Amino acid sequence: MKKVGIVMGSDSDLPIIKKTTDMLTSLGIPFEVHVYSAHRTPEQARDFSVNARKNGFGVIIAAAGMAAHLAGAVAANTTLPVIGIPCKGPVFDGMDALLATVQMPTGIPVATVAVNGGANAALLAAQILAVEDKELADRLDAKRVSDANAVLDKDAEIMTRL
Repeated sequence: MKKVGIVMGSDSDLPIIKKTTDMLTSLGIPFEVHVYSAHRTPEQARDFSVNARKNGFGVIIAAAGMAAHLAGAVAANTTLPVIGIPCKGPVFDGMDALLATVQMPTGIPVATVAVNGGANAALLAAQILAVEDKELADRLDAKRVSDANAVLDKDAEIMTRL
């Protein structure tokens, strides 16, 4: 199975990335996590991106806040799918990161999840990898059924309380 590469612009993004890694672990998907900044370590971010396919990655998730150029910088250097997680910052409540992540120029796409959407980034990466992995697709199907059953259990609980 291909790995998921995860890069974050700062270790302050780790609580969001923890949701990502927890979800990937629950689905049995291997991953690597790195801290690379589009602005402070551009050479390392570029090297990671350029060599990602050769190093066994199938999807890259990039999380960054504020200027949030990391996902775009990664996508500029690979044709692997890149998923951006805009992270909430101290000034514009994540709107700046969302716009910076989602507004990519034609030819350099970045799939973008919600602000602080670490779990959904993992699920989207899993869906991409599952296109060619039936076992992973089956695990995703089972998760959907389990999630639906959890909602129905809560519905039944509410009905008994009211």
